This record gives sequence, structure tokens and C-alpha cells, in this order.
Amino acid sequence: MKISILPRFLAMTCTTCFLACQAPTARIDYQSLPTRTAGGINVVVEIPAGTNHKIEYDKTSDRFLNDQENGRDRIVNFLPYPGNYGYIPGTYLDPQRGGDGDALDILVLSESQATGSLLEVLPIAALQLKDGGEWDTKIIAIPSDSTQQIMAIRDFTHFMTEYNGVQAMVKNWFLQYKGLGEMEFVAWQNERFAEKEIEKWLAP
Repeated sequence: MKISILPRFLAMTCTTCFLACQAPTARIDYQSLPTRTAGGINVVVEIPAGTNHKIEYDKTSDRFLNDQENGRDRIVNFLPYPGNYGYIPGTYLDPQRGGDGDALDILVLSESQATGSLLEVLPIAALQLKDGGEWDTKIIAIPSDSTQQIMAIRDFTHFMTEYNGVQAMVKNWFLQYKGLGEMEFVAWQNERFAEKEIEKWLAP
């Protein structure tokens, strides 16, 4: 007895078409996002975890673009990013106050998220570095949603003790991703320092 697979095929085809033809999710207005949320702070992902392309959000074109180097896409000549790298909206590192003119950088320790993703996170630490003699602080965070967390980090002390291997890897990655001697380690700071750093660079 032959059983036709046509009905099942048609059902699968219709389901696929339905999913594929859904209206896209609402576009994010990246330039109007608040810094804080009810459960933490907002983060816009530029470079997904596990990738090497140096992608940044460009306000002028409202697009995420790969940095250019010698006419080609800039690719970090090192191991991939150990977390989702991006920026905290609503912050501005004013050059007149020692900043670099960009938003405050942040690394989110979680599974890879697509470029342009918006995450709600909890700051757990700040990694203070110097890049070419200039201060370069990286906020370290985990997702606010416990279901998105890959490590149950409670606070800075927990991060530095129970997850000291992760802490060392993150520090060493930033110290070496531009080449030996390019970055200088200054100090690790706790979550209170991270919060003050965010407040310090809130855009006027």
C-alpha cells in the first residue's frame, strides 16, 4: 500500500512559507535607545562572540559597518572575540574629558548574538587598560535574563574567584589582540566602579 507524501510536503511547504513571510521585527532606533532598563542596562551588539570582523555602528548611515584597513575589511589578527562586544547607548566619551569620541565599550559574556542585537545586561566588572597611553576601559557584563546566562556569576568577587580562569582569559585577550605591547593592563574594578563609569560618560 502506497502512502502519498504530498499532503505532508504541502503542509511543510506552507509552514515554511508562513514563517519566512512574516513581517520583520520592528526596526530598532539605535540613536534613541535609553541607557538603563528596568532590569539593568542596554547593550547594542556590534561584534558577535566567536567572530573576528571589527564591526562598528555608524551613526551617519545608521548601519553596522566593518572597519576598513588598506581598502579591506579589518579582521582582528588573533583569536575571536570571547564575548559579544558592543556599546552602551546614551553614553559618549567626550574627547574634552579624555574620551575617544565613541560610546562606552562593553563585553557581554554570553552565547553569540547577531550584530545589531539589543541586550539587557548586568555589569559585573570593569577592565581598565591603556591603549597607546590613553585610558581604555571595558565594561564586563552578563545578561539580565538568567536563561541567557552561560555562567551564574553573582558579582565581581564571585567573578574573580570562582571564575578566575574566565577573568584571566578576558584580560589576556584584550592585552594581546592588537599585538604584544600595544595594550597596557591597569586594574580590575568591581561592579560599583562599572556603574560609576557608565554614569560618568552619560551623554548630556
